[in-house]
Amino acid sequence: MSVTLFYMYQIYHNPRCKTSRAVLNELLKNNPDSEIIEYLKSIPSAADLKKLLAKLNLKPQDIIRRNEKIFKEKFRGKKFTDDEWILVMREYPVLIERPIVSRRNKAIICRPPDRLTEITDKQ
Repeated sequence: MSVTLFYMYQIYHNPRCKTSRAVLNELLKNNPDSEIIEYLKSIPSAADLKKLLAKLNLKPQDIIRRNEKIFKEKFRGKKFTDDEWILVMREYPVLIERPIVSRRNKAIICRPPDRLTEITDKQ
């Protein structure tokens, strides 16, 4: 196993999102081996979401996109446990905030895009 894999970045990316595309382009400039996870096509498992949330140091409801139509129609005002929110995100991955960049034991939601510097070596 190469050392590069240990230090590799992961980006939870939606190619239709302007912010996500901007962060991806910036990340790839200096980290071309980054893993791109198109989470709408490859929905993260519950275990992967829990690991990502631990790296973010956030609760599931903290990474829910509340302005999405599906949220407004089905989930606004609802109270769920963390595990229930994770199930909601798996069923409706469009509700997962983006882009999220992860490396080692840390992850960050790159909104605004310049937050990428908080996790990369380029600071």
